[in-house]
Amino acid sequence: MREFLTGAGLLLRGLGQWRRTPGAMALGLIPGAVVGLVFAVALVAWGIMLPGLVDDWTPFADTWPSFWADVVRTAIGVASFGAALLVVVVSFTAVTLAVGEPFYDRIWRATERSATGTVPDADYGFWQAVADSVRLILRGILAAALAWLIGLIPFIGGALGFATGVALTGWLLADELTSRSLSARGFDRRARRAIIRANRARALGFGVATQLCFLVPLGAVAVMPAAVAGSTLWTLSALDGKRPLGGPADAIRPLGAPADADPVIAAPADASRPTVAPDVPAAPLAATPTPPANRPVDPAR
Repeated sequence: MREFLTGAGLLLRGLGQWRRTPGAMALGLIPGAVVGLVFAVALVAWGIMLPGLVDDWTPFADTWPSFWADVVRTAIGVASFGAALLVVVVSFTAVTLAVGEPFYDRIWRATERSATGTVPDADYGFWQAVADSVRLILRGILAAALAWLIGLIPFIGGALGFATGVALTGWLLADELTSRSLSARGFDRRARRAIIRANRARALGFGVATQLCFLVPLGAVAVMPAAVAGSTLWTLSALDGKRPLGGPADAIRPLGAPADADPVIAAPADASRPTVAPDVPAAPLAATPTPPANRPVDPAR
């Protein structure tokens, strides 16, 4: 539970980036506002059409007692709207990160500089962001479908489906939001997921906290810049003491590399100065025998 709360707290720490770089954070509101408006209109339209669609989907319930017909149709309606809401949240994150790549790149770089003083060298380009966004949407649709099926359970399905959807999409959000800072350190997609799994509770805490904020009206727009900054801080906390931060991409061994792989060799800060080896105890000097001529004469001999 402490790791879960630590992950959630990293989102709050991301809000602190407003104090350090308010200009970059303010620009990060623009893509979220545009994409959020489009998705809000689509979600409202879906909610208006849903009662009629549910009636069309359940003609078999017309001959049922009104109580059971209402129970079934309400469960289908709630599950359908909840699934659409989950798809909207995941799609909002994916589309906003792709559309707002230049804006969120500035936030990421500003957070890296303020936290470590450096910015990793590996490029996280536009097309890589698009590919990650497409994968996130597809995985989000699968998560929403599972939550929809659970939501069909009468009486408890709504709450159980909502909890399942929040957990699944929270995990997906953590995976997607941290992809930038991890990729910039030379980790490929498989290595990124290995890092996420190794810090499962912390990733889930960060993702669930972000997801719950996104469910609040206008919360996704307001929290998106902080989520980008918080995901960078999440990476720094997850890699603390495990990988060099801010080094060249080709100097970082991906997680899970074989033990006999070439070790990481970091160049010294000043090439003119000799590299100081780690603290290793020096080997004791071998005793030099005293020449016979210099040995003291034993009085007993």
